[in-house]
Formats: sequence, C-alpha cells, structure tokens
Amino acid sequence: MNRQRPRMATIAVGGAEPPPRGWPAGMATPVFGSVTYELDGDAYADIARTGGTDTWWYSRLRNPTVEAAAAKVAALEGAERALLFSSGMAAIATTLLALLPPGGRVVAARDLYGDVFTLLCNELPRHGRSADFVAIDDHEGWRRELARGADLLYVETLSNPMLRVADLPALAAMARQFDTLALADATFTPPSLLRSLDLGFDLVLHSATKFLNGHSDVVAGAVAGSSAILEAVAAEASILGGCLDPHAASMLDRGLKTLVIRTEHQSASAYTLADRLSRHPEIEHVAYPLLDTHPDQALAKDLLPAGGAIVSFRVSGGDERALALLDAVVVIHQATSLGGVESLASAPHNTSHLGLSAAELAAAGILPGTIRLSVGLEDVDDLIADLDSALRQTSTVSSR
Repeated sequence: MNRQRPRMATIAVGGAEPPPRGWPAGMATPVFGSVTYELDGDAYADIARTGGTDTWWYSRLRNPTVEAAAAKVAALEGAERALLFSSGMAAIATTLLALLPPGGRVVAARDLYGDVFTLLCNELPRHGRSADFVAIDDHEGWRRELARGADLLYVETLSNPMLRVADLPALAAMARQFDTLALADATFTPPSLLRSLDLGFDLVLHSATKFLNGHSDVVAGAVAGSSAILEAVAAEASILGGCLDPHAASMLDRGLKTLVIRTEHQSASAYTLADRLSRHPEIEHVAYPLLDTHPDQALAKDLLPAGGAIVSFRVSGGDERALALLDAVVVIHQATSLGGVESLASAPHNTSHLGLSAAELAAAGILPGTIRLSVGLEDVDDLIADLDSALRQTSTVSSR
C-alpha cells in the first residue's frame, strides 16, 4: 500500500524525509556546530573525485544542520534541492552571479525591493552583466525584452511594497519560449501561499529572514529548484562564502514548523485590516491583492488561496503624516523587515527603498505618505484600534 505524500503542514513540522542514519530520533534538528570534520581515505577519494560533494569536511561547503533545513525548504517548495545562505541578498546576488555569464543580461520587473534594484542597476554592470526593466503587468514589454535575448527573467511574486501580482504562468511560458531561466523572489508569498515552481518557474528565492523563519531572530536566504541548475549556484556559493551558520539553520528549521498556521492567521488578519483601512476617510489608497480596488485582484484570486500578510497604504498628509503615524502606534512596532509574529510598519522611502530617487519611488508607486505594514499574530481588533488611535492623534498633520 502506497503511503500518501505528506501535505504542507506535515512537511513543515516534520520534514519530508527521515533523519540520516545515525542521527538520534529527536524532535529538534541537532546543531552540528563543528567547522571541520575528521577525514579518512574515503573522504579524500571523494574530495578528489567530486570536490567533496558527498563528504563532510568543512562547514562553509556542507553542514548537516544546514542541509536538513535546506531539505525542508526544498520539500515545501516541491523542489529537488534548496541552498541556504547567510541572508536573502546573499542568496539573490550569488544566484544572479552564478547564472549570468559575462556579458549576460537579466530582464526584471521594475517594481523590486530597493537593494535588489540597486544590485541590478549598479553592481551587476561592474561585473560585466546588464539589466533592463519592465512593468510587472506589461506582457508585451516582457515579450519584447526577452526577444532581444536574455539569460534570466527576474520578478517578485508580490512586488515590494505595492503588492502588484506577477502573472507567473504567463511569464514562465514567455521565458520558455525565449530559452530564458525564470527566477521568482517569493519572499512575500511563502510556499504555504504559493509555489512558484509549480507555475513553471525554474528557481524560487526567499529572504528566509521573513516568513520562513517568522520570528525576527534569524537572517537567512534560500534558493530552491532543480539540482542541475543549482549546481552552478552551489559552486559560486562556495567561493563567495555566504553560507548559513548551523545555529541559524536550526532556528530556521524551528520557525518553519509553524509556517502554515502563521501565514493562515496573518493573511486573515491582513485582509480584515486592509478592508477597514480602505474605508477610512484619511487613507488615500490601500494596496492588498484581494481588495476590489486592486488592479490585479482577479489574478490574485486565481493564484493565491489568501492575500498574504502585507498591507501597504497611503495616508493623507504625505511623508510627514506617515512618519508621525509610525511614531504614534503602540501595538504595531515601527521597524523594518517583515514576516514575523509581531506586526511591523515602516515607510519605504526611508527604509526598504532608501536608495531610490524621488522619480524612481514614484515609478514604483511609492508616493508620499506610503506605509508598509507586515501583519503579525496579534488580535486583529487590537491592530485596528492601534491604527485608529494613531490616525486620530496625527489628524492635525494632514490638515496643514
């Protein structure tokens, strides 16, 4: 009798595979803190033959705890393999450098996390690569740029911070047509909400600092996909050295255990909060994929079982009012990052997108007064009351 393949919540708690032979059957993944390991003749033979791919010999290259957490990420994404890094940016930069040959070109969505935009605009050209940008919903633009020749297509599943929804099936089909690898940054849509590989993408990336860990106490990054593609990324990672510490990997593995239940609760609260904000007279705009006012609502309903935990909104009174409101909230924390159990709010113009010019901010839809809110696990009525109070306290700012 064939056993049923574990569902996502089961994988998140226990992993997809039993622990390696010789590991005790504990409920938590052991932390292998050793940097180096004793070698024998078999190990040296493997190092000579494969570079040590089947040998524990140095933790920058392989570590049992890190690989256990990576295997869980791979299983959650439905991937053959995953690699873990010391940060989301390390995962993104290493992957791009590994897969873009000298003179290579990436076609990317215009709406991106600020540091990724800087990486593509400033850092890649220094390494002999180039990037061109397309509006996330401009299918003709994507087709035109890919037809010119491109090595990689790069998009965020939900754009940071205005939550435009990428048409992943259509983009994957275009990438295949033009023999281009398709990469999705799914930081805002963990696999409990969306699996990019199932929709035709070749690789999926995460800042695992965010929803995958979910507790604001680990900095990590991940990339998952086919073993064949990730061979080049693993080789680049061993040279650049952005490996994840085993203690951080253990904490990531712990955080993944509650991924499904966390994102279900957070998404439900975020929808309630977004709907409430959309009817507030001093809120000029609310970006949330499932609202009727969102330009990609139909696509979001087709791709996502829930709208996610991020709500971006624009308060009347511009950036001065936005910053005053952030000072006034009490339950919600004024902090950068997202995806944790606590609700975090920030103004993108001075945090996540600090490096963008006023024109670039406007092009990304980040107009004065914009706030990005990552909804946590607090009671949603307390979050609503907190925002209502902050809006009342700062009402004089909007009337100046």
